[in-house]
Amino acid sequence: MKFQLKSMVLAVSCLLAGGASAQSQVSVEGLLDVTLGSVKYSGDSGRQAVVNSGGMTTSWVGFKGVEDLGGGLKADFALTSFLQADTGASGRFSGDTMFSRDANVGLSGSFGKVSLGRGLAPSFLPTVIFNPFGDSFSFSPLVLHTWVSSGNYAARTWANSAAGDSGWSNEIVYTTPNFDGLSANLHYQFGEKAGSTGTKNVGINALYFNGPLALGAYYHQVQVSNPLSGGAIVDATAAPVNYASINNQKTYFVAGSYDLTVAKLFATYSSSKDDTTSPKSLDDKTYSLGVKAPAGGGDILLAFANTKRTGSLVGADLKRDTFSAGYDYNLSKRTDVYALVMSDKLNTADRATSVAAGIRHRF
Repeated sequence: MKFQLKSMVLAVSCLLAGGASAQSQVSVEGLLDVTLGSVKYSGDSGRQAVVNSGGMTTSWVGFKGVEDLGGGLKADFALTSFLQADTGASGRFSGDTMFSRDANVGLSGSFGKVSLGRGLAPSFLPTVIFNPFGDSFSFSPLVLHTWVSSGNYAARTWANSAAGDSGWSNEIVYTTPNFDGLSANLHYQFGEKAGSTGTKNVGINALYFNGPLALGAYYHQVQVSNPLSGGAIVDATAAPVNYASINNQKTYFVAGSYDLTVAKLFATYSSSKDDTTSPKSLDDKTYSLGVKAPAGGGDILLAFANTKRTGSLVGADLKRDTFSAGYDYNLSKRTDVYALVMSDKLNTADRATSVAAGIRHRF
């Protein structure tokens, strides 16, 4: 009897320990992506031979956790940092905040999810989901036009289309439950600017997945810079246009994809309008097309984006088109290697070509 009692106590103790560990989980996660290549964007003063971080995905590392509170309610947090795997520096660029990828805490349940802190901008998911190169800030034509300036950073020749960064600080996000494949995210970023409580960023996105068909859209109104807030958006562009501080940008974006099994097709369209303190404007219209086709244990990637820029700040119309082609091969579920070529053209500069190859590992 004593032996049986001790065995039962031990068994119950093990079950309780297992239940406790299941209620709260914390993980260390990350991704390292390093690319080798010869890179030149249209408008750059010269070509560079590089070993760079983040060819296909921006490298990052951090902590994520979730706690089961019971009754279907869960608490979660994310504290993740971008890093430059080629040098070991933190952030995406000099001056970037340490946890600019994620720094938020939230509650989720049958009502959906609410999170507070720094997180994704409403533009991020629709943009990276609906192009074959995903969140490549180096070689995805759509991402380059949306968030990355062309030319030397000291004298940019093409300012990024989307204001406010791909992530927002001081943000509250509400995510709806999934309704037969349809979900939405509502974003509100407080400006935290003394004497100007109306200064803010607001946005919404929606995603729909039904078998081979996927649809996406977003709208945002941006008045606050990121990752640091407290002022108007400043576009430090020099030649060929010296842009003024942008106080208000409104953008809408629609996208779709269809998986034919032999290939997945992508298409997007967006329109942005920036209003400055003076009666001047800067308007961008961008469309993109893409194909992702499985082949030999990997994927063939083809993508094209075209942006036309008009408005009283511009003067003569500006145009940019970018085409990328690549092959991404899966060595395992966590590791892949890739090779690609990119052609980039501003109507005010010569066409430039980049070639690169890299390796990406998730942990």
